[in-house]
Amino acid sequence: MKITGTIEFPDPESRRCAAKILQALSPDNLRSMESEISDERVAVRFHAEKIGSLLATVDDFLMNVKIGEGVEQVLEKGEHVRKS
Repeated sequence: MKITGTIEFPDPESRRCAAKILQALSPDNLRSMESEISDERVAVRFHAEKIGSLLATVDDFLMNVKIGEGVEQVLEKGEHVRKS
């Protein structure tokens, strides 16, 4: 039996941030995950045979997204400092 799950970024601001991060993370995508990036939707679909494998993949992905989000915030903060 195949188990699937999807993480979707619903609001425009989270879609903008998520799209950048997903593009940066795409070289690390496993065969068990697919990203969809468009103007209307940013989502990642995961699938696995075992729930433990699915949860481990999602956990790793979310940790990478958190790191990417932190990097983006630091870069944006640096842009604001340079403009001042």
